[in-house]
Formats: sequence, structure tokens, C-alpha cells
Amino acid sequence: MRSLSTNSSKRYAILLLLFIAILWSSSGLFIKLLDWGPLAILSGRSMLASGVILLYLRKIHFTFGRWQLVGALAYVGTQLFFIAGTKLTTAANVIFLQFTAPLYAVLLGYYFLNEKPNKMDWIAMALILPGMGLFFGDNGLTLNGTYGNVLGILSGISMAIMTVAMRKERFNTPANTILLGNFMAAIIGFPWLLQAPFDLTNGSIMLYLGTIQLGLTFLLYSFAIQRVNAVETILLTSLEPILNPFWVFLILGEVPGPWSILGGTMVLLAVLGRAIASSRTVAE
Repeated sequence: MRSLSTNSSKRYAILLLLFIAILWSSSGLFIKLLDWGPLAILSGRSMLASGVILLYLRKIHFTFGRWQLVGALAYVGTQLFFIAGTKLTTAANVIFLQFTAPLYAVLLGYYFLNEKPNKMDWIAMALILPGMGLFFGDNGLTLNGTYGNVLGILSGISMAIMTVAMRKERFNTPANTILLGNFMAAIIGFPWLLQAPFDLTNGSIMLYLGTIQLGLTFLLYSFAIQRVNAVETILLTSLEPILNPFWVFLILGEVPGPWSILGGTMVLLAVLGRAIASSRTVAE
């Protein structure tokens, strides 16, 4: 039986993950409102997030070890694929496809972390896999929609790799992995950032995306990942795909197609069911 202090720490981490999910859910709306290309957004947002993380860490401590580098590169991929996908297809499609990450985290976590999946994990995976395929039913002959969906899947794969790598770094300071990833992203997209149009609206959106929506959330995420396993970490942030398309619909009127809604429902049922099972395990 876990100690009371351990259970209390994990419950606190779970609450943090839910708060993180609310902030993360605003990204789809603001990325669509921002009049910049994906690489410019990647660079500007990462540059601001780096400043927030540096204020917290106060010093840079890069080991450039294998898992820190893997985690940092996966972080770049997660952000870039998500941003580019959001520009090409509906916010709902991209965020739901990104949240197929548990499908890959189960396999990677078992192989690299020895975190064995249980029956609920496999049931969740059985719903997620066919749900992924339904997202392509609304595309017809629209290549942008197909490309956007593929980028959403790639973002999910990157997210799973990043989560597992940060779990491997949990006895160090996982925030350093995120800081290194932000440095990489800022450099990669910097030439495009120089060409981006700057005005009050774009500047305000970028300030929020960089400091609050990305910088603050990943500081909290690096704390939570030390107390919650790789699959649970992704599943417990499942509030994000519920709210992300809602904000976009509310402000921009963007509605996903019927097959995408069905696929998204399957993904949500899977992740929410697994999250409920996780919370009951903590309570016991």
C-alpha cells in the first residue's frame, strides 16, 4: 500500500495536470487567430517560454545525455506538428489525433520504463486505434485535411516519446529537457520569425502563448511527470481535446465533420475511462 504522503503528492500532480489541460486547450484558437506561419510561431513561442523556464531554473544544466536529447527533439516535434496541423485542418482533428499518444506511450513505456500496461490500458487502445481511422473519413479529396491529420498523428507520436523520455529523466530535472527543446525550436524557426508581421494583436497572442500557455504549463508538467506514470500523464490531460475545439467553435464557428466527431468520441471515451480508473487506483 502506498504511503499517505505519496498518495497526496500524486493527487496534487493529477490536479495540476487538469489545470495544465485547460491552459493547453486554448492553443488551437490562438494559433488560428495568429497571422504567422508555423515555424515563426514555433520560434517566437519557444523563445518566450525559454525565458519563463530560465526564471524558474535560474541556471542552465544541460547534460546532453541520450534521454535529454531525445526528449528535447520530441518536444520540438510535438509543437511543430501540432501548430502546422492546426493551420491545415480543424483544431478538433489535430488535438484528438495528438491524444492518440497513449497508444504509443503504452508500448514505449513498457519497453523503456518497465511500466506494464494493465487491462484498462489495452481496452483504451482498442478504442483509440479505430477512432484514429475515422478522422480521415471527412477529407474527401482535400489534401490539406489529410496532411493536417497526418501531422496530428505525428504530434501524438512525438508527445509519447517526449513523455517517456521525461520519465527517464524524472530523477534529474525534467524542466531542463523542456528548456533545451525550446532553445532548439527557437533556433530552428528563427529565420521565419524575422519575416513575421508584428502588431499589437499578434504580439499579445504570442506573449500569452509563450509565457502562460507554454512556459508556465510545462514547468508544472515537469513537476507532475515525476509523480504520475507516462500513460496516466497523457490520459489525465484529456480535458484538453474536449475544450480545444469548443473554444474554436465558440469564437470562429469551426465545426469538425461527422466522422471526425465519431472518432473523437471514441478517443475521449477511451482516455476518460482510463483516467477514471487511474483516479480510483490512487484512492485505494
